[in-house]
Formats: sequence, structure tokens, C-alpha cells
Amino acid sequence: MNAPTLNLVGRMGLYLTVFLTGASVMVVELLGTRMIAPFYGTSLYVWSALISVTLIALAIGYYLGGRWADSTKSVALSLIIALSGFLILLIPWLNRPVLLLTDPLGLRAGAFVSALMLFLPSLTLLGMVSPFAIKLATATLQSVGNSAGSIYALSTLGSVVGTLLLGFFLFPLVGSREVLVGTGLALLALATLFAFYEQRQWAVRHSVWPCLLLAAAALWLLPKILDSGQSEPTIEGVQVVYEQESLYGWVRVIDKKTEDLRLLSSDASVIGAAGLSDGLNRLTYQDSVGLIPVIKPDLKRALIIGLGAGHMAGVLHDQHRISVDTLEIDPAVADAARRYFGYQPSGVAIIGDGRYEIRHLKGPYDLIIHDCFTGGSEPAHLLTVETLVHLKRLLAKQGILAINFVAFAEGGHSAALASVAKTLATVFSQQQVLVSEPGKNFNDFIFLASNHDISLENTPLSPQQLAWLKERLIRVDKNRGKLLTDNLNPLEYLQTAKAEQYRDFIVKTLGGGLLAR
Repeated sequence: MNAPTLNLVGRMGLYLTVFLTGASVMVVELLGTRMIAPFYGTSLYVWSALISVTLIALAIGYYLGGRWADSTKSVALSLIIALSGFLILLIPWLNRPVLLLTDPLGLRAGAFVSALMLFLPSLTLLGMVSPFAIKLATATLQSVGNSAGSIYALSTLGSVVGTLLLGFFLFPLVGSREVLVGTGLALLALATLFAFYEQRQWAVRHSVWPCLLLAAAALWLLPKILDSGQSEPTIEGVQVVYEQESLYGWVRVIDKKTEDLRLLSSDASVIGAAGLSDGLNRLTYQDSVGLIPVIKPDLKRALIIGLGAGHMAGVLHDQHRISVDTLEIDPAVADAARRYFGYQPSGVAIIGDGRYEIRHLKGPYDLIIHDCFTGGSEPAHLLTVETLVHLKRLLAKQGILAINFVAFAEGGHSAALASVAKTLATVFSQQQVLVSEPGKNFNDFIFLASNHDISLENTPLSPQQLAWLKERLIRVDKNRGKLLTDNLNPLEYLQTAKAEQYRDFIVKTLGGGLLAR
């Protein structure tokens, strides 16, 4: 194909097209995690899968686009853009069946194959745009370098703008499915305009009608695509009473009337549970944490990092008259806790990122409860030496830090448990570990850490309470662990089995269709 001559309007239109398709690449990549996360979580594996698929698609697109641009005798850029827009539009419609199809593959393979099936076709087509644009923008061999540099710079700039526009403005206001649908429709409109320009400028007649047909098919399918995200699969005895997509996941309140149970979930994790009839907490690990004010009765001020359903904050204030500040990253979780679990703040209720807010909090706190996890995995950056040092600075001299950590016991050989114990030991001189349900492999482990003696002996505990806690005391061999730092933190890798367990539990309990949006 000889490069057609572009006037100023045509060149500006081509540059705008490259800019917009570059923005679309990042919109699809970033929203890809939100489409997959409710089913496979928000771990590094999901991000790695999406980034890998994006790079694979762009590499294939660059290669195929270059070959096609050199071999074709007529411009076909509009058709490429129209096909990419149509395929992006189909992603929300195909998401649920693809996720359910890949479920048997497990966390890592399932996330990767899902990303391949959902995003590779459209991203490959978007990758083909730049080679075609370079061909169209190049008048002579001597100007190839300038054309290539300009096209890739504009595509990258579009990706930057698309990323910022999505993260700072669109996503907080519009759902991920709606943004994908809007992106698909915008590309179809762009392709149709470019097809008419191709026809007028270069007498190319084979792309206008296909673009119009794809746009018409998209409009016909649009109600079905939008409806597919609104209707939840019917599960006997299960009712979703609250649902909100936030920046951090899909937050749901789910009632299981046959079990007298109300659950608070974030993606594939249950982060709160209460009885429907009495509203009382159903997470057993909180019974152990709730005895800390009995062990140390002079607690006046506490901080909870990771609100969940708010039961622990309520127990500390209502039963022990402790003023409780809470720190929760997800406003949708805080909203659900207030509306459906009766949570009422007794202190400052902070909504923000843990590491940032911890650095700006003012102590001292007599008790800090660290209970952060979502999407089947805890945020590993909140369990490093650096974070623990910040928390230590917020503690009163006789203060206690309690960390809830979910893991497999593995007969006392868990590297994840050992790593948390080893990391805590570098910051705090004293440590006790309690297991929520003795004898179970998959469990909540409560780490109590301080720089003063936290022995259970010589405390105001009743004989029954003391016996109950002693039954749950365990020893963790710190020598098997890795020191967790901001520089080196293998916790997510060590907790892969735990993430799989969470996903399997919620899929079996609630049905995979509820998670697969």
C-alpha cells in the first residue's frame, strides 16, 4: 500500500485516532482487573495475568498490523477500530460464562486464561492501529522515524490520559461495565467517522458498510449487555440485599435465611457475618480479640484497621466503654456496616489507605487491632517491618497490637505464619499466638504483640475464660519464616492456597454466578 497523502485535517484526525485508541488500551487493561477480581481476587496473580495478556496482545497486534499495512492496497484502519470496539462491547456480556468456564483451572491458570479469552482479541486489534497509522502518516522513507516516533508518543500519551481519566474520574462515578460499554461505543463511532473519511479521501468503499453493520449490531445487543450485569443468578435461600462496586471491589450484603445468617463480602472474601435474627457476630476469631480488654482492663482508646461489619468496634465500646477509632479503606464497606450491621462510630471513623493514614494518625492507642484482608488476600504491605514500626509509634507504652491473620496451620509448618511471627519479633519483644478454632487446619490466627509482658496468668480472666484462651494458645516456629519488608515481601506467594480456599468457600456457599459479573 502506497501511503496516501494526508492534508492537515486528515493528519490531525489520524493523530486523534491514535490518541483515543491508546487511551482505550489502558481502559480495557485496568478494567480487566475489576471484571476478574470478584471471582479471582485482587492478588498479584490477577494483575500479572492482565499485564501479560495486554503485552502479548500488543505484540501480536504490532506484528500483524505491520504485515497487513504493507500487504494491503487499500486503507482498512476503520474496520480494525470497529472490530475492536465491538469486541470490547461484548466483554461484559461474556464475562460471567468465561469466568465460570475457567473456574476449574484454579486461581493462577483461571485468571490468566480468563484474561486471554476476554481481552486478547480486542487488545490485539487495538495494537494493530499504530503500524497502520505509521504507514498512513509516512510520506517518504526519510520520514519513517519521525512518523513512528510521533505515533507511538501520541498512543502512549493517550494511555496516560486514559489511565488518569479512568482512575480519578470515571471509575468513582460510573461502573466498570458501563465504562467498557461506553468505550466500545466510542470506538465504533470513531471507526464509522474514519470509514467515511477513507471513502471520501481515498475512495475506499469496503469499510463503511461493515462499520455501520457492527454499530447497528452493537446497538441491538446493548440492552442485553446492560441487563446481563443487572440480573443476579437465582440461588435458593440466598438474597443480595446490598451491592456496591467501589474502587476496591464488589461489596455485597448477602442474606442466607435458611441459616439465619447475614454476610458482608468484598469480592471473594467474607469480611463480616451476623445472625439475621439477633444481629450478633458469627466470626469466632473475634471472641478471642474481645477478651483483650479483660486481660488488660485499663484500656481507654483503641484503633481498628479494617472495619469489616463493625462488630469488634461495637463490643469494645458497648461492653468495655473504650473509645474506638476506625480506619477502613473502602467507603462501601463502611456504608454497609452502618446500614446492615448496626455499626455506630464511637470515635473517629477514617476512610483512607492504611499506610498513608497510619503515618498521619496521632496516638497513643492502648489497643490496635489490625484486621485487613479483602478479595481473598490481605494487603501484604500492611504486614511489613516498616508498617509495624509505624504502629508501634502509635501504641501507648503498655499498649497491645492484635493482628488477625488467616492461614493454613500446616501442622505447625506454615511459612506464612512463621513469617508474620518473625516480622513481629523484630519490632516487639513479646508475642502470643491464639488460634480461633483448635484442631482445624484452615483458621484465623490472632497475634498479640507488645513490648511488655502479655502472659495470660495473673489477669482478671475468670477460670473459664482462662481455660478457653489457653486451649487456643499455640507456638509458631519463627525460624521457618521470611522477614517481611517493603523491599522483599513474599507473603502473597506464601498465601496462594489461602486465596484459593476463600474463593472455593464463597463459590460453594453462594454459587459462582453471584461472583461472576
